Amino acid sequence: MTQAHAWYEPFDNSLKAIKIMIRGQLWAQIIVALIAGVGLGSMLSPQGGGWLAADTAVTVAEWVKLPGSIFLALIQMVVIPLVMSSIMLGVATAGDPAYLKRIGLRIFPYFVLTTCLAVTIGAALAVWINPGQFIDGALLAVVDPGVQTIQPDSGLSVPERLVSLFPKSMAQASIDQSMLQLVVYSIIMGVALIALPERKAKLLLQVLDSVQSIAMKVVSWAMMLAPYAVFGLLCEITIKIGWDALLGMSVYVFTVISGLLILLFCYLVIVKVFARRSPLAFLKSIRSVQLLAFSTSSSAAVMPLSLRTSEQELKVKPAIGQFVVPLGATINMDGTALYQTVAALFLVQVFGIDLSFGEMILLMLTTVGASIGAPSTPGVGIVILATLLASVGVPGSGIALILGVDRILDMSRTAINVSGDMTACCVMDRWLPVVDDQQPLDYWKS
Repeated sequence: MTQAHAWYEPFDNSLKAIKIMIRGQLWAQIIVALIAGVGLGSMLSPQGGGWLAADTAVTVAEWVKLPGSIFLALIQMVVIPLVMSSIMLGVATAGDPAYLKRIGLRIFPYFVLTTCLAVTIGAALAVWINPGQFIDGALLAVVDPGVQTIQPDSGLSVPERLVSLFPKSMAQASIDQSMLQLVVYSIIMGVALIALPERKAKLLLQVLDSVQSIAMKVVSWAMMLAPYAVFGLLCEITIKIGWDALLGMSVYVFTVISGLLILLFCYLVIVKVFARRSPLAFLKSIRSVQLLAFSTSSSAAVMPLSLRTSEQELKVKPAIGQFVVPLGATINMDGTALYQTVAALFLVQVFGIDLSFGEMILLMLTTVGASIGAPSTPGVGIVILATLLASVGVPGSGIALILGVDRILDMSRTAINVSGDMTACCVMDRWLPVVDDQQPLDYWKS
């Protein structure tokens, strides 16, 4: 090498070392893309480096977001067939209705208890830190009244809500992307398949296995776009919101992030105590899932990777992973429940509304119910929050105060949501060992 070129040799060697490190490591590629996306977005943002004018920045953001939009479209294209085939196969793989009953009798109370834990952590932090006291009252005068167009869902009685869990039409449930209805439908069909003679069920199970394999192949193609998707999505959101919005609500953001980290620590304790696994090894196994969830803000988008991780990295039995992961992506929203609790109490504090102890408990119970079955798509938490705010008398326009930082928190709580699903897989795998007399249905047997 000539002396003229020697000056960049250390830099060139560093680049080669980075390339070797990230080659074949999805989590490392996503971290590099995450840092690059936020860095470039900060420089291009009118609220940051100001390299671009506001109008130009919006246009550039849409183009930068393109790989991420394609990635999400590919994933969403196969989510429904993947969910339905995975649940039906997971139920059928159990082979014994009694074994399936054992899974259900453990997983549903587990999900409810962890959601209650998340809500309790959020409420305790919100009351202790009291982030609403740090908001300047002048901000209330500039709240955008247009946000009042966000409406909570119409109130349904408990019997009506229970009936609504059962889809009248699978096609309509698919069009509406009502994941909870599709989960219920798939579980019922899976149980029915177990009840049929094996010769009658075998053909459909082979078809379902093929559907799952096709969906996972599409997912493997989509995962090749994952680092570019992460770069584009984070660059786009950073260009649009900059850092000013985050800094202006720093105490509120700190409260939510602190709660999510405490919840993650609780997951690690659960993994150690109940699943008898190493917390560090657990985190290492799920890091790609967490990073992708953080980048896409969608539990549904990351579900295919969650399925693969549960079986290949965590070594969870397929019967458990294929049942718990799709179910958890639909009803196990611990991070969302914690966020909604903190956000509701934050706005209660900002608007000076006094809640009695009973009203606080009612808010927490409502949050648990609202988080179950919440659509696992980006930004839906802010709509669900409108329901909670209406129950405690907070004006719907108050949501405008937290819209600026909602995307950042949406990304964070989604990462915790999927961490909860992975924790549940490990716990159920420990609690439900395969017994000798349990024979999964062999649908490839001639």
